[in-house]
Amino acid sequence: MENETKLSIYRAARTIKRKDNTLYNALRSIYEDSIFVGEISQLWPQLPLVANLRCGLWYNPKFHSTCYFKSTDGHTNNWSFNTSRLNFHIALLAGQKGGCIIVDSTRRGKRFPDSMSKTIPIWTCVLNRSIFNYLNTFSNADASLVKQDSNTGCNSHDWDCSLHLPLWVSETEKAAIEDRLEGWTKDLETSGADIAILASCLKKPLRPLWISQKTVIWINEVPDYDSWDFTPIILVSASSTSGVTQHRTTSEFSWNYIPGAGDDEESWARGLSPNLFWNHAYDLISTGPDVCNQKVADIVEKDRVYRARRGQDAPQITIKPSISESSPCLDPLLCSDLSNITISSSDEERGIFWLGSTDLALGSSQIAAECSSNVDCVLNCDQWPISVHHQEAEAYLHLPIVSSKMDRFSLFNNLSSAVNFAKSNLTKGRTLLICCHDGEDISVCVCLAILISLFNDEASFLCGLLG
Repeated sequence: MENETKLSIYRAARTIKRKDNTLYNALRSIYEDSIFVGEISQLWPQLPLVANLRCGLWYNPKFHSTCYFKSTDGHTNNWSFNTSRLNFHIALLAGQKGGCIIVDSTRRGKRFPDSMSKTIPIWTCVLNRSIFNYLNTFSNADASLVKQDSNTGCNSHDWDCSLHLPLWVSETEKAAIEDRLEGWTKDLETSGADIAILASCLKKPLRPLWISQKTVIWINEVPDYDSWDFTPIILVSASSTSGVTQHRTTSEFSWNYIPGAGDDEESWARGLSPNLFWNHAYDLISTGPDVCNQKVADIVEKDRVYRARRGQDAPQITIKPSISESSPCLDPLLCSDLSNITISSSDEERGIFWLGSTDLALGSSQIAAECSSNVDCVLNCDQWPISVHHQEAEAYLHLPIVSSKMDRFSLFNNLSSAVNFAKSNLTKGRTLLICCHDGEDISVCVCLAILISLFNDEASFLCGLLG
C-alpha cells in the first residue's frame, strides 16, 4: 500500500511536470536565455563560444566548438577526472585564442551545473599541474628554462597550480578534491596525452570564471582578457535561477519559463535539433503555443525527407507516449550481429515485445504488472516493486536500478544478478519478461547484456557459456 501511494505521488508529480514542460515553454525559455548568452559573448567577442554537450548546444545559433564535461564527474563524493573525456581541444583552443566561453545550463535550484562548479575547475587544475611538471622536467634538464622557456613563454615557477572553485563549494569539499589531485595528475601523465603540445600552446595557466544571470557586470569596466595573468575559461550558466515557476506574458502569449530547458532533449524536443530550431526560431516562437507542436512536426519531417533524398541518415521520428505505441530500437551495430532476432507484439499481449524465438520479452513495469500471467517469470528493473501473479519466488526478481544521473554504477552493479537470473530460468525453458519504468531504457540495456552473454549471433541460447 505504501509503495502504491509513493507511485501515485510520483505519477502525479510527473503529470504536473509534463503540463509545465510543454514544447513551446521549452523553446521559448531557450530563446529568452539565448539573449543573455549573446550579451555575454559580446563582452569578449574575440573569445570563441563553446557549447557543453548536449544541453549547451541549444543556447546559441552558432558555436565555435563543442566540449563534453559531465556533471556526474563533479557530484559530491563522486569527483572524477576522466581520461576518456580529456577535452584537450578546448585547452588548445583557449591557448590559441587567449581563452574561451563555455555555455551550459541547469534545472531549477542551482545557479550552475556541477559540470561548471567542479568538473571544469578540476579539469583546469589537473591540466595546469601536468604542464607545471612538464616545465619542471625540462627546467631540470636545462637550467636556462628555469628563467624562461623559449618555446612556451611560460615561467614554471610562476605557473598557478591551485584549485579554483566557486565560493559556494565548501572548504571541506575543496579539501577532499585537493587530496585527489595528485592521483588524477598521474593518470593524465600516464594516459599518453601530449602534454608538450599543450605546454607549447598555453602561455598562461587555465583558470575558470563564473557568470550567471545574477552576476553583476559593469559594462564600462569589463576587463580585457589579455590583462589577466591566466587564460580565462569563462563559464556561462544560461538559465535564470529562480526557485519558483515563472509565468511570463507577452503581448500575444503567456507561457511558463523552464530553467535549463535544453536538458534531456529526448523527453521534449520531438526530434527537433538545436540546428533546426535556430533555422526556424522566429517562426516557432512567433506562432505561439497552440500550433507549436504541429510546426515542429512539419519541420522535422521536411528535414528528414530532405536528408533521405540525398542518401543521408534520416531515421523516421516517432512521438511515443508509451511503449505500447512503439517498439524498442536496438543499436544498428548490435542488430547486425543479432539479425535473426525479430521484435513482435500481439493484440492479446499489447505492450509486451518478444525478441524472436529467444523467450525474452520487453515491456514497461505497468504492463508487466497487468500481464505477468502471460509469461513464466519477470525481471523487474524499475525503481519500484510491482505485484505479479507468480507464486514461485524464483520466478520474480526485483533489481531497483536507477538512472545514471542518480547512480552511475547502478546498472553495472546489477548486470551480473540479471544475467544469472535469466540463465537460471531460460535453462528451464521458461519465458522471461524484462521490464523497467517505460520499457525503453534500463530494460533494453539489461536485455542486451543477456543477449550478448547467453546467446550466439544466430540468437540460439548457449546455456550460459559465460562461465
